This record gives sequence, structure tokens and C-alpha cells, in this order.
Amino acid sequence: MFAEIARRKIVEFGPDRLKFLSCSRILAIMVILCFMFQYMLRVNISIAIVDMIAKNNSNTSPDSHPHFPWNEEEKNEILGSFFWGYLLMTIPGGRLSEIYGSKIVLGSTMLLASILTILTPFACNLHYYGAIVVRTALGLALGVFFPSLPPMVAKWIPPQDRSKFMSHSAAGYLGTALTLPLCGFLIAHLGWPSTFYFTGAVALIWALAWFYLIYDSPEQHPRISKEEKEALVGQIKVDASAKHDIPWGKLFTSKPVWAIIVELPSYMKQVLDFKIETNGLLSSFPYAATYLAAIVSCYLADRWNKSKTFTLLTIRKIFTSLALFGPALLFFIQSFWGYNRAVSIVVFTLSLGFMGCFPAGFYSNCLDIAPAFAGTIFGVAAAFGSFAGYLSTKILSLITKEQQSFQQWRYIFWILIGVELVGAGFYLIYASGKVQSWNSSTTEAEMTKLNQEKESQVEA
Repeated sequence: MFAEIARRKIVEFGPDRLKFLSCSRILAIMVILCFMFQYMLRVNISIAIVDMIAKNNSNTSPDSHPHFPWNEEEKNEILGSFFWGYLLMTIPGGRLSEIYGSKIVLGSTMLLASILTILTPFACNLHYYGAIVVRTALGLALGVFFPSLPPMVAKWIPPQDRSKFMSHSAAGYLGTALTLPLCGFLIAHLGWPSTFYFTGAVALIWALAWFYLIYDSPEQHPRISKEEKEALVGQIKVDASAKHDIPWGKLFTSKPVWAIIVELPSYMKQVLDFKIETNGLLSSFPYAATYLAAIVSCYLADRWNKSKTFTLLTIRKIFTSLALFGPALLFFIQSFWGYNRAVSIVVFTLSLGFMGCFPAGFYSNCLDIAPAFAGTIFGVAAAFGSFAGYLSTKILSLITKEQQSFQQWRYIFWILIGVELVGAGFYLIYASGKVQSWNSSTTEAEMTKLNQEKESQVEA
């Protein structure tokens, strides 16, 4: 009797548990971890390099770990080499994900990135150029991450919920928030090589789990429930156009696409404005706040879209404006009163908070205008952004080469303000919330019908 009651309870509990751990939720969890871990692999050297460089021109240290006689220029070359690799793979990464699927592209590159991270101490010990090579290769691997997400979102997430899902892309800031104190602790107790061993091992475990748990579409998933599959298939219209030749001419002459491309490089400003220091938990709070802001803004974006409070285009413009005009105003304040430590902390924290609005703005806009080619569009935009990131390290090195006074940093703040305003203005003028005709081989009449169906889904 007891065994029969227990069996019934297990059967009753099973479906609810499976419903809670749906394939869509598992995908969301894995994407959050994905962006957290890939940012860990990106910023770990920014923290470790402070301890990696020789003190007093000596290659020895009481902690017995090797130190390197790199000067400021060599240090910036190592940090900037990542962006050259990143630049080369953003466009191919998005396109490969559209053709072959995000599962194999993201999984393979994270696997490669984890191995490269684990090998970083060995490469640094070999030669200065060993560090350059491994960081460039890491950039090649991680360059596919942002462009690879939209193609999977287009197949798994209904249009009315995409902003909330895209907020997970801001989990990289959460990864930074965790990496700062974690790597500081590891360096203090185990030495700088441990930062690469630990973050690389975590990413390696994630890659293996990704291959087992994630599939490119509900139709391909062998363990998805019938109810979840039917619900998703009924709400998502997948266009097979991404498998065919991309309309490059129409894409590059599309003003809504350029609105996203021109706006995105301003987001590489974080390479310019603040250096990441190993000052512990206090520095982590602003990055965690950015992720929180992303969740809130994307929730509001989807809610306003469903309730028809604003048009989809207006929603994108609202949050893009907050993400750009907010920091621009703050950097204006910083350029005059940034010598005050309290002002700098407030500006830093609030600017990162405003930056959390970007997933609800231009990032999700790729899926609005061309879901079939969203990966390629974001890849092109990210290529411009990564070049801006490398250029920013060179500008920073040039301006602060002689001294790092407040006057030198004031020039940098004015550059940031100009980039923000130009990007925001272009986006506000040319952005669109409609699916573009070149997104599919369907006729213009069919495309109009598709936009109407999308609007009716939101109303429902």
C-alpha cells in the first residue's frame, strides 16, 4: 500500500518537475552560464596581468610564480590582441550559426576557448609572443558568441518573449562581477596561473554539458515534451531562408541594419573608460547591477509590447536611448568633476546600469527586422565594435602614455560622449521594428501578412 502511494506521488510530481525544468528553461540557464563564463575567459587576464608583470624589473617573486618584464606598451598589446581575433570571427560566427546551428558553433568554440585558457600560463612562459598568440586565438573562439545567439533564439523563443530572453546576453556583466573577487582570491592564495586553470576548467565543463543538453530547435530535441514542442512550434514561424545565400547587397543597403551597426561600436567604450582592477567585491556591484537592469528593462519591453503600450520600434528606441544618452550625460559630469572619487564611483555605477538597457534596445532589434539573418547582422555590427575595442586600447595608450592625469582622462570622456551621441542619433533616425522584405524569399504581400501575424500574436 505504501509503495503504491509513493509511486502515485512520484508520478504526480514528475510532470510538474519536468514542466518547471522545460527545455526552454534549460536553454535559458545554459545561455546565462555561457555569457558568464565567456566573459570570465575574456577578463581574467585583465585581472591577472597586474600580478604577472615583474615588480622592480625582477623575474622572481616570493610566491614562486614567474613574472614577466613587460612594459606598458607590451601589456596593452597583449590585452588588445584579443580584439583582432574577435574581429575576424564575428561575421563568420553569426553566418555559421545560421547555416549549421548554434549548438555546434557555440559548443565547439567554448571547448576551444577553455583549452586555450588552460594553456595560457604555458604560452606566457614560452615567450611574450606566446601570450599574443593565445589571446588572439581566444578572440577567434569567443568572437562567435554574441552573433550565434540570435539564430537559436529565432527557433526557440516566441517573438513576444524575445526581449526577456535576450537579457541573458547581459549575464556577461554578472560573470565580470564574479570574476573580480574570485580571481583576486585565487591570485592571493594560489598565484596568477590559477585564474586561468580555474576559469578554463569551468568553461570546459559547460561545453560538455551544452553538447548533451542543448539542441538547435524544438523539433530536433529528443527529450522535449509533446506539450512544450507543440506550444513552441505553434508560436514560432521559422524561415528557412538562412540556409540559402544571404542577400548581402540588400543587407548592406538597409538603413535599419546600419542603425544597429553604427550604434553598436559605442558599446565597446567600456574598454576605454575604466580599467578593471583587482579591488575585490566592491567593484563587482556595478556589474551585477547592469545585469539586473537588463532583466528589468527587457521585462518591461516585452510587457509593453504585449499590452501595446508602445509600438515595438518605440520600445527599441526608448531603451537604446537610455543605454546611450544616460552614460553620455554621466561622462559629461565626469569630465568636470571626475577628480572626485565619490563622483567617479557614482558615474561608473550608474553608467553600467544604463548600459543594461541594451538587450531591450538594439540587440533584440536584429530579431525584429530579419530573424533569418539576425546572426549575420549582429556579426557585422560586432565586427565594427571589436575594431572599435582594439582602437580604443590604442587611443588609451596614446593619450595616457606620458601620464595618467585627470586632464588626459578628460579627453577620453569627451571622445566617449561624441561616440555615444552619434550612435544614438543615427539609430533614432533609421531604426525599424518591421521584418524587412529581404529577410525571406516571400513576396511583399506575404511579408506584410507576417508582420500582421506577429502583431496579432502580441495582442493575444
